[in-house]
Amino acid sequence: MQLRIFTEPQQGASYDDLLAVAQATERLGFDAFFRSDHYLAMGGEGLPGPTDAWTSLAGLARETSRIKLGTLVSSVTYRVPGILAIQVAQVDQMSGGRAELGLGTGWFKAEHEAYGIPFPEKRFGMLEEQLEIVTGLWSTPPGEKYSFSGENYTLVDSPALPKPVQSRVPVIVGGNGPSRTPKLAARFATEYNQAFPEFDTIAPQFGRVRAACESLERDPASLIYSAALVVAAGTDEAEFTRRAGAIGREPGELREHGLAGTASEVIDRIGWLKQQGVERLYLQVLDLHDLDHLEFIASEIAPHVAG
Repeated sequence: MQLRIFTEPQQGASYDDLLAVAQATERLGFDAFFRSDHYLAMGGEGLPGPTDAWTSLAGLARETSRIKLGTLVSSVTYRVPGILAIQVAQVDQMSGGRAELGLGTGWFKAEHEAYGIPFPEKRFGMLEEQLEIVTGLWSTPPGEKYSFSGENYTLVDSPALPKPVQSRVPVIVGGNGPSRTPKLAARFATEYNQAFPEFDTIAPQFGRVRAACESLERDPASLIYSAALVVAAGTDEAEFTRRAGAIGREPGELREHGLAGTASEVIDRIGWLKQQGVERLYLQVLDLHDLDHLEFIASEIAPHVAG
């Protein structure tokens, strides 16, 4: 099981806070540092205010050396696809080939209203076209032009530059929809992610994605299957309860929906998730100032599950 650290900076984090977590992520041996892509806190004031996802990842690209860096997930409403392709390619260059792009339809209407971002009612077509355009721009051979005409976007004779360092930047398609999302993942993604799923839905949803791959004559094993779940763990019940309280969650609810409890409880849950087909876990860390939490996971949980 591959373990990645996943943060929610819109809830209240400066760039320096993100840097501290990212450098701890690297030092402690985790595979990647990911962040959400949001501009408004979901409850609370979110001080000191939001950080732009790809701006902050560009900074982290220069201040880390090994870990992968990406979004889970960027919304198609924030950036037109040509600019997004440039931004991700640049972060890939700045990091020496460590960028990954998670892309989704977006859902948080209030943040769009707060910052004047258009929020069309229908966005799935935007996602499909953005996936096609971004991957098309990156894969266009140097010296050739890329054009696209769709319902939402039109590109004419783009030089399709700059190119990322990686021959193919990993693209993550996320969502728990039963039909359209699996088809998009099968067409465009290198990884399919379920975000905060109910445990009993994980295996059936992966089955739908595998079936979508087979319908396109794609080997289902060529896709990475992942999940994002909140994590709160401690050496004993008291420490776990303290960490649950620090993020405003009830211990029982966390055990029901996340990776929670003592080290042995979390290890057992991760083992069960592996049996459901999860190959990679994004550990949603909500208290970004509790670096001891990362230390605990790295020393007491990761050695028993990571590989």
